Amino acid sequence: VQLVESGGGLVQAGGSLRISCAASGMPTSRYNWGWFRQAPGKERAFLASITWSPIDTYYADSVKGRFTISRDNAKNTVYLQMNSLVPDDSAVYYCALDVRQIGTRWQGRYWGQGTQVTVSS
Repeated sequence: VQLVESGGGLVQAGGSLRISCAASGMPTSRYNWGWFRQAPGKERAFLASITWSPIDTYYADSVKGRFTISRDNAKNTVYLQMNSLVPDDSAVYYCALDVRQIGTRWQGRYWGQGTQVTVSS
């Protein structure tokens, strides 16, 4: 399976951006999706996950209320709508498929290559 993110870029603080991740090679309707990010010098951090049945969403405290994860099974695509962006949101954003929470950690089986999001002040 191949995951390809798109939609990253440069945005001003307070602005919005929607990033996408499309999968190819297998259907994704029965898998959980997730979004993570990694800033320079920091570990990769979990942001959000969306389950497949029933559909439910989970968010890290740092993005709750600002970011929204959604999925389109017909397009094998997951989205992350990001609002009220701040410079600390600048990072490489990664999508993951077959995401699970093990203890306090979130893990994914398949990963995209990442898309850069930069928020200017």
